[in-house]
Amino acid sequence: MPERGAPQTDAAEHRRHEFANLLGEFRRTPVLVPLDQDDAPLTADFGGVRWFYAFSNEEALARFALARGEGDREWPYQRWLGARLLDAAVPAAGVPCGVALDCADGEDGMVFPPVRGIVPDEVAVDAGAAPEDKGDER
Repeated sequence: MPERGAPQTDAAEHRRHEFANLLGEFRRTPVLVPLDQDDAPLTADFGGVRWFYAFSNEEALARFALARGEGDREWPYQRWLGARLLDAAVPAAGVPCGVALDCADGEDGMVFPPVRGIVPDEVAVDAGAAPEDKGDER
């Protein structure tokens, strides 16, 4: 007889596995990072976190520009690997920081928050939290 709660555990484990795959793909993929007037990566602060904007392609960046009502201006950008954003840019920000990918695309967008397993532990907002309970490991 299956343990009560096992399907929920399996579903949660499946979602963690899917996210790990998405994170790995993001880390290996060049993304477009729009630049501000000082040629620094464009960011926004929301919910106590600074978010780097990143886009999977020029069309996604164009949708973002249109959503901001700024579709008529040039949007300079650089191509960065997702890993560079997470491993170098996030720690350099000096504040809790994550990455918002394709943020104008609604449900198709993705956020990579500043937590362990996504950004370096030394800048993760949950770095002081106890490791996830994996059951009785003796």
